[in-house]
Order: sequence, then C-alpha cells, then structure tokens
Amino acid sequence: MRARPGALDADGIARAVVESVAENTSDAVVGALVWGAVGGVPGLVGFRAVNTLDAMVGHRSPRYLRYGWASARLDDVMGWPGARLTAVLAALAGHDPRGALRAWRSDAARHPSPNAGPVEASFAGALGVRLGGTLSYGGRVEHRPVLNGGGRAVDSKDIERAVRLSRRVGWLALGVAAAGRLWKRGGTS
Repeated sequence: MRARPGALDADGIARAVVESVAENTSDAVVGALVWGAVGGVPGLVGFRAVNTLDAMVGHRSPRYLRYGWASARLDDVMGWPGARLTAVLAALAGHDPRGALRAWRSDAARHPSPNAGPVEASFAGALGVRLGGTLSYGGRVEHRPVLNGGGRAVDSKDIERAVRLSRRVGWLALGVAAAGRLWKRGGTS
C-alpha cells in the first residue's frame, strides 16, 4: 500500500496506516513465519526475497510490466497461506471474531489483491472499522471496495488498536509456526 498522504485527510491517513499494518502483519510477520516453519531459514529467506521483489517491481507500470508480473504472481502464491492464517488469527485475537469472519467472507474477494483482501477485511471486522474506499495510490486515484461497510470510520486512535492486534496476531503465529516446526521435526526423526 503506497497511499499519498498529501491527498488524504487525517482520517484517510489513519485508514491507510491501519490497512498497511494489516497487510504488513501478513507479509512481514506471519507469512515469513509460515515459510520458516515449512522450509526453515531457506524458506523464510526465499519468501522474504519474493515479497521484496514484488514490492520493488511487481507494479503494473510500463517500466516493470515485462517481468514485474512474474514476481507479483509468485508473491500471490507464496503469500496465500500466510494471508489466510493472518485473517484467521486476526479473527481469534480481535475484539469481534464474528465481525472479522463476516467481513472476510463477504468483502475479501472484492479487493484487488487476493491476499490483502482477506487480511484487511478480517482486521476491519476485528476492529469494527471500515477500510477501503477512495485513495491516492501511486500517483493516481483508486476506488477500492469498502471492507466491513457496517463498521465505523477509522480515526487516529485505531492505529494503536491495529498495532496491538498485529502484535497479538504475530505472537499467535509464532506459536503456530513453532508447533508446526516441532511437529515436522518429530515426524522426520
């Protein structure tokens, strides 16, 4: 998410930050832990390399169109399990599990990203806020579907709430990854 802050009011900036916290919880924390549990350090490093390459060249621009699409698709595939685990854990760790699952089920597929959609929708429902809508992205205005339309508008206080939810999700993901890694080791001994 690369929203231009100058094109947003204070609540719009807060919304962009909450969306970014949600997506980065999946990409930088949970996804890395999933791939670390599956493939050890090489899995973790490989996932982060693909994710970083996508962030650098995976945009739909004339400059990167020829090879950026490959990194974007690979990131979508590798990010899929971590994004779903993030969405589940956000529902479990949030203040409104039913709202998180409801928003995920009803709104995630309308998001342009197959992985950010479930994560942002689940965070929106868990926090009781509305995400998505109109924003300035990469120098152009984008109209994204609203996630958790019944939620209230995001304000600056929701940034700290999103960060706390992200931390809880990260700790739960660490527990899941450690258990998965221990189970994998036990099965191969």
